[in-house]
Amino acid sequence: MLKREDIRIRDPYILTDKEEGCYYMYGTTSLCSNSLSANASFSVLKSYDLENFTEPKVIFDGEKSGFWADRDYWAAEVHKFNGKYYLFGSVKAEGRCRATEIFVCDTPDGEFVHISKDPVTPVDWECLDGTLYVENGVPYMIFCHEWVQVGDGEMCAVQLSEDLSHAVGEPILLFKASSEPTVEDVHRNGTVHYVTDGPFIYREGDKLRMIWSSLTTGARYAVLMAECDSLLGEWKQLGSHFDFDGGHAMVFYTLEGKRMISLHAPNTAENERAVFYEF
Repeated sequence: MLKREDIRIRDPYILTDKEEGCYYMYGTTSLCSNSLSANASFSVLKSYDLENFTEPKVIFDGEKSGFWADRDYWAAEVHKFNGKYYLFGSVKAEGRCRATEIFVCDTPDGEFVHISKDPVTPVDWECLDGTLYVENGVPYMIFCHEWVQVGDGEMCAVQLSEDLSHAVGEPILLFKASSEPTVEDVHRNGTVHYVTDGPFIYREGDKLRMIWSSLTTGARYAVLMAECDSLLGEWKQLGSHFDFDGGHAMVFYTLEGKRMISLHAPNTAENERAVFYEF
């Protein structure tokens, strides 16, 4: 078994399995040494107490499967939908735009299979961090149109087919990174950029909440919050309610019913760890 504090992971995503009485942790796990780059596989770690975990088990191997993407398998998360388990993950290859792809399996820790003919995100967009949200029975993927391409990073949504195998219609812009006043700019090649990362949506009362990440005061990676009445409505930025030196967060419930937030911290290569706080 591995101790939580000894596992290097970014973007930790927790799936609570009440039937088995355990937790599955996904995320960016095949990280390269002293780098944010990653190899071509997605893995899962299993725990019964969120402190002790099994060794990583590969659930999709891009090299063995002959998949088009050969690097940077980032931000894996698994959602149970209509009786199956769907893995959303960001992937990359030389000469191809970074994309979110969707994979499916009958179990949360089995061998996942790619289900879409093409990337779910537009093939000519640099995209990452896709997540699933279902509103009034309609599945959507919320994802980031990357700042490296558009400058002012965009948070977008696209409707998915009932089997999640492809996008239905064109992406819809929810908001841009600069709409949050505390987001600091990033200078790259003499140009100003603003970062959008890691969306996760949950409902609280009559409001829809989104936590997402960017760089804020002092260039710290931070967890930010926005709210709206419905997914495609007008999003209001609420700033940061947290003081983490880390980000790419999500919300889950423990086996005992406590609401928790999961994220990686600190946001420095080699030191990233999964941390959980009551939320």
